[in-house]
Amino acid sequence: MKKLTQQTTPVKLQEVERYWHLIDAKDKILGRLASQITKFLQGKNKPSYVPYLDVGDYVVVINAKKIIITGKKKETKVYTSYSGYPGGLKIRKFRDLIETKPDFVIKKAVSGMLPKNKFRKERLKRLFVYPSEDHPFKDKFLGRDR
Repeated sequence: MKKLTQQTTPVKLQEVERYWHLIDAKDKILGRLASQITKFLQGKNKPSYVPYLDVGDYVVVINAKKIIITGKKKETKVYTSYSGYPGGLKIRKFRDLIETKPDFVIKKAVSGMLPKNKFRKERLKRLFVYPSEDHPFKDKFLGRDR
């Protein structure tokens, strides 16, 4: 008698169903929140996850201004960028950026946790970060708030 084995049917890109996730960043730690967002963007929370397709979901983060980081990082954490020219080094502190561009802080953390491959840009396009509770995607959520 032959044993029947269970087979996984391969998912096609046209069959991918993308959900919307609303995440409230109020009083959450930056690194732990970024890793949770990364899982949703990659689609690792779905049973249909395959590494060779982009099956991830949309993520909307609200209250980005109220995110916290542990220790003394609020005063010591810096973001640097270098243009390549003499005197082109820009150093921005976390405490300044969280007041002016809280979306940059979260997107930078998520970008650093995503795999460095061809899907990275498309995944980051599905991440929407807002400093307060107001966002234009209120009609997208059907009981899927996190």
